[in-house]
Amino acid sequence: MKTIKRISIQSKINTLFILLFLIIGSGYAQITSEKRSELIKPETSLTEDVVWHIKAFRPDAQILNVKAIDKEGNIYDVKAIQPYETSSSVLSVKAIIENKYIPVKIILPKGNEKYFPLVAINEDGSILRIVAINDKGKYLEVKGHSKSGNIIHISAITANELGYNILALSPFGEVNAVVGMKMLETTEEAVINGVPVFAHVKAIKQN
Repeated sequence: MKTIKRISIQSKINTLFILLFLIIGSGYAQITSEKRSELIKPETSLTEDVVWHIKAFRPDAQILNVKAIDKEGNIYDVKAIQPYETSSSVLSVKAIIENKYIPVKIILPKGNEKYFPLVAINEDGSILRIVAINDKGKYLEVKGHSKSGNIIHISAITANELGYNILALSPFGEVNAVVGMKMLETTEEAVINGVPVFAHVKAIKQN
């Protein structure tokens, strides 16, 4: 796996920038815990889960939306899901298609491809690309590119191999890093709806 040029997600400056963005943009950061349950309004109204937004971020550029796209070009939300009243330390990342949570996973590359693609795996076994979309409507592929222990680092990758960090942003000003996680030592982690999976995709709290 190839290491690309990316910004450390542990940078205090980056975190402060993101938190400032959240406070200004959402107004949630000052909300007391007692009021949170009254204000949780998931975009899909699937459950009372807390829905975290998934964004691609570089401090020298804009914040990009991360979406799932099917073969017909239809675009769907990608979110990190925090079950109601549970910890935010490790969250599953899902695409939301027809009011259903669809798993987002890392799969093995095809042929000579050097990066590990992120995809959403639909119930019929079809896969959707995971991309970041810039202000010109251009898609940046979101892929795994390097590995540290059981963690696979994920970025939205530009044509000149600059990486946007992939982050999960809660309605309350919390920031988790989106990474791949290997649970097994085998290459194939699982098979979901007929699709071999290399690693799971989680939004995890950084120390």
